[in-house]
Amino acid sequence: MSDSQTLQWQALSRDHHLPPFTDFKALNAKGTRIITRGEGVYLWDSEGHKILDAMAGLWCVNLGYGREELVEAATRQMRELPYYNLFFQPAHPPALALAKAIADIAPEGMNHVFFTGSGSEANDTVLRMVRHYWAIKGRPQKKVVIGRWNGYHGSTIAGASLGGMKAMHEQGDGPIPGIEHIDQPYWFGEGGDMSPDEFDTWQDEQNKNHWFGEGGDLDPDEFGVRVAQQLEQKILEVGEDKVAAFIAEPIQGAGGVIIPPDSYWPKIREILARYDILFIADEVICGFGRTGEWFGSDYYGNAPDLMPIAKGLTSGYLPMGGVVVRDEVVHTLNEGGEFYHGFTYSGHPVAAAVALENIRILREEKIVERVKSKTAPYLQTRWRELVEHPLVGEARGVGMLGALELVKNKKTRERFADPGVGMLCREHCFRNGLVMRAVGDTMIISPPLVINEEQIDELISKVRLCLDATLKDARG
Repeated sequence: MSDSQTLQWQALSRDHHLPPFTDFKALNAKGTRIITRGEGVYLWDSEGHKILDAMAGLWCVNLGYGREELVEAATRQMRELPYYNLFFQPAHPPALALAKAIADIAPEGMNHVFFTGSGSEANDTVLRMVRHYWAIKGRPQKKVVIGRWNGYHGSTIAGASLGGMKAMHEQGDGPIPGIEHIDQPYWFGEGGDMSPDEFDTWQDEQNKNHWFGEGGDLDPDEFGVRVAQQLEQKILEVGEDKVAAFIAEPIQGAGGVIIPPDSYWPKIREILARYDILFIADEVICGFGRTGEWFGSDYYGNAPDLMPIAKGLTSGYLPMGGVVVRDEVVHTLNEGGEFYHGFTYSGHPVAAAVALENIRILREEKIVERVKSKTAPYLQTRWRELVEHPLVGEARGVGMLGALELVKNKKTRERFADPGVGMLCREHCFRNGLVMRAVGDTMIISPPLVINEEQIDELISKVRLCLDATLKDARG
C-alpha cells in the first residue's frame, strides 16, 4: 500500500471512527495503525510491515488467520439461513449442533449453553441468571456476587462491575449495587515480599488492593492460601444468606496474565464447598485450548456452575459468546418460568456454523493435545529464559499464555518511577514486527495455538530485541 492510502485510512479513522479503549486525542495526534491482512500467526499493516501476532488478535485467533474452512462454513450457512433469532421458542440446527459440540468438550456435568454475542454479554447473562436461580429456589435475597480486584469480565456496565478495574468503575459510577471484590492472587506484584502479619496490617492501613515490594517472607503457596481466605472473609462479612456467586477467571488475562499459586484454587474450592454459593469460571480467555486443556477449569481441576465463553469459540472469525451451565442449575431454571433475557444475535446461525467448524478442526487436528504435549512446553521453556534479561523481574506462563514483569531492580523488584515503560516496550514491539501487549509494566502474550517451534524462536528473538531497546531508553 502507498503512504497516501495509509493517510487516507487514518483520516477516515480520525473523522468518523471512535475505537475502544483509546485516548481519542492522543490517537488522532499519532495516527491509527492500519492492519490489512492476516495469515497464520502473522499480520500485515497498510505499509507492508509483517508482524508476528503474539496476542492472537485479542486472545481470540486460536486457529490463526486465513483458515478457509471457517470462511466456507460461514458462506454455506449464509446461503441456507443467514439469520434467525432464538426469541419466543424457535431454534435452528446450527445453534443446536453447537450446543451439543460444546457440551461434548465441557467439564463433566455441563450440558447446556445459553448463547450470547460476546464475552461481555455472557457475563451480563450470568449476573441475571444466578439471581434468577436463587429467586426460583425461594432465596431472592441471595443477590451479591463476589469478584476480584483487577479481574476483567467485559466492558458493559454489569461486566465492568463484576470485574475489578477501578478506572472502568470510575467512568461508569461502578460497580453497580450487589457486587463485592477481594484481592487477586498476584504474588509477584502484591504478595512476594510480605509476611502474613505484614500483609494484614498493610491492608488495614492502606485500604488498597495493589502493593509491591514491601519486604518479608510470604512465599507463593502461603500467599495463595492467604488471598483465597479473603473469599470466606467476604462471605461472612456480607452474609452467606446474601451471597449468590463467586466469579473469577482461571487465569486473569487482561489483568496481566495473573497465574494463581498452586495453593489458591484448592483453597477456593474448599471455601465454596463450605457455603451454598455458585461458582462462575470466566473462560472467555482460557477456554478452547489456551492452557493446553479445553478449559482453564480442566487445567486446575475446578468444577464451576457456570462458564462464560467467547473468543476462542470461533477463533474470533465471527462474534459469538455463551454461558455453559451445570445440569443442576438447569434443573432449577427449568422450574422457574420465563427468563427475561437474551440478545438479537444469540446463537446467530452463521457464527454457530463457524464455531462448529472451529471446534471440529481443533478436535480432528488434535491442536489442543499438541499444545499440551509439544508447543506449550517449548514456549514456556524459551519464555522463562527471558528472566535473564536485566529488565525482567519475572517470566511466567501457562500453556499459550505468558507475562514478563519489567523492573528497575531485579533483586528488590523495584518498578521504574516514571510510568509508561510497558507502553515504551509495546511501541518497540510494533516497530520490530511483534504484537505484545502492555498491562502497566507487565508485558503479556497469548499467541495462536497453531504457532510452531520455529515461530516461537522468532517470537523470543523479537522480544529480546525489544527488551534491549526498552532498557536503553529507560536508562537514558
